[in-house]
Amino acid sequence: MTTSPETVFALIDCNSFYASCERVFRPDLLRTPIVVLSNNDGCVIARSADAKPFVKMGEPYFLVKDTLRKHGVVAFSSNYALYGDMSQRVMTVIESMVPSLEIYSIDEAFAELTGVPGDLDRLGRNLRAQVLRSTGIPVGIGIAGTKTLAKLANHAAKRWQTQSGGVVDLRDPVKRDWVLKKCEVSDVWGIGRRMTAHLREMNILTAWDLSRADPWTLRKTFSVVIEKTARELAGTPCLELDEPDPPKQEICCSRMFGTRLAELAPISEAVATYVMRASEKLRAQGSLCRRMRVSIRTGMFNPDEAKYAKGVVVRLPYPTDDVRLLTRMALEATTQVYRPGFRYSKAEVLLLDLCQRGEYTDDLFAASQPLKDERVMQVLDCINGRWGRGTLRPAAVPAQPEWAMRREMMSRSYTTQVAELWRLG
Repeated sequence: MTTSPETVFALIDCNSFYASCERVFRPDLLRTPIVVLSNNDGCVIARSADAKPFVKMGEPYFLVKDTLRKHGVVAFSSNYALYGDMSQRVMTVIESMVPSLEIYSIDEAFAELTGVPGDLDRLGRNLRAQVLRSTGIPVGIGIAGTKTLAKLANHAAKRWQTQSGGVVDLRDPVKRDWVLKKCEVSDVWGIGRRMTAHLREMNILTAWDLSRADPWTLRKTFSVVIEKTARELAGTPCLELDEPDPPKQEICCSRMFGTRLAELAPISEAVATYVMRASEKLRAQGSLCRRMRVSIRTGMFNPDEAKYAKGVVVRLPYPTDDVRLLTRMALEATTQVYRPGFRYSKAEVLLLDLCQRGEYTDDLFAASQPLKDERVMQVLDCINGRWGRGTLRPAAVPAQPEWAMRREMMSRSYTTQVAELWRLG
């Protein structure tokens, strides 16, 4: 009689991902503290490890910029195109070296290593070295028998990086118990600030305490999620790799303008730009759209500004992914909702009633998207995929809009724009 192999998971997490992406193309900043800012350069949303002593997460930039400058901290506007592309490169490398992968977020992924022969610690170190060599992004790796323990092992790999070399394997019960006793309960995956306070009232202070708590009491007092967390910390697998997400049923593109807009023309440009981005996501998941909602609004928190918000739902003539048709219908909708005399701060495009090709039935005489339009979209995506987003775009979408979000400190699009490729010499 054969026994099933021991379940093993690995959590691969990029270190200070946004800051690391910036450092890949700025090696002169290798030992310089870095922060990355939110939309319109509003708040600090990412920090390199050496920047953490000088600024808290979420701090408004205008309040701390003098302090950052004093301590030599370099600030970058968020460059999501760069971060998204670098994330894809990291995940591609990882996927080539493990049997199955669940991409958990832009900078971390779970891999299942159950049944993988050989030294898994060595596999982790080879994986870490390969990601660094191929992308320039440093990662930490935690290996354990459950996803929650793998997450905690990853935390330990970063916390004790000098001793661990960036890889921690907690399958050994002695090592697992040592880490559990050294980590506070707030370090456990899924245990937030409020839950930490509740658990401390029960004298559950460390991850070790939580692993030894009675699961049924935790379930009755809190939820089945906390029960599963405790069981996973004790070594009982309760979570598996998630299946790939099904296609989204709605796709939204919404942005704040870099400055208030009063005229219809720039607002229409913004709407056309958001339609282009939403339609790219639509085609990427192979869906068609039957309805679309377009809305605009003013700022809602300034008592001295007049307030207005309005949206309209447009029914498309047939299920489509054609950016040209979507743009034309969206611009007509923008004209309907626009009212002069207001200073607008935001627009939103929401693609609704999505379906997959071949999954819908329509009236025998109803119009359908022409085959030639599908081919045009394929060529459009192929060219933009090779030469960078916006190489081909609707005429209503400007190349460098004046209304765009403030990104005064944004790095170049080193990997997604031919004109901004890294240059040496």
